[in-house]
Amino acid sequence: MGMSNLPLDGAPLAASPLTRAVLEIDEYTAGLGWDQPARLFALVDTARLRAEEPELAEQLGLGADGDAQPAALTPVEQDELPGGVPLDEFLGTIAWPEAVSGCALTLERQMLPPDAESQLPKGLTDERLTEWVARHPQRQEVRMTVGVLRDGARESALRLREKDAATEVLTGPDLVPGLAQALAATFSG
Repeated sequence: MGMSNLPLDGAPLAASPLTRAVLEIDEYTAGLGWDQPARLFALVDTARLRAEEPELAEQLGLGADGDAQPAALTPVEQDELPGGVPLDEFLGTIAWPEAVSGCALTLERQMLPPDAESQLPKGLTDERLTEWVARHPQRQEVRMTVGVLRDGARESALRLREKDAATEVLTGPDLVPGLAQALAATFSG
């Protein structure tokens, strides 16, 4: 039985399939620990996957006897992202096959609380800015998981390293708008 058939602790069952998929990816990535590279997932319609790719569905633990709800989305991890290529450039090269309903990306970032942002030195290059944030005593490490669907739906989950528990994960469609936009653009080819 695949882990995708297990109910998620604390995830409301009424949540949309996209929210459930994003939380499932957050849970999966949390199990791998911190300081991980960014990961990209295709989101496929589980029922369609079973019908069209029964062997792949089997591999993913989604056999026909599974009790997953038919509308559920199954995250399928893609190859590792190439190092040294800016994320938006890499996303610009993606063209998803028809069978993919959406995609999700999980990545770690250093963030500052709003009151610390006012101390930012002006005119720093991106590289310098990253260094400045990395040295700031109030910085927080956060893992962002952002998912989008072809139909325009979006969802994101944020997990802080210092509050690393499933019950502390924040979700909302607009937590990381820039990244959601970039992911949505992979379907507008």
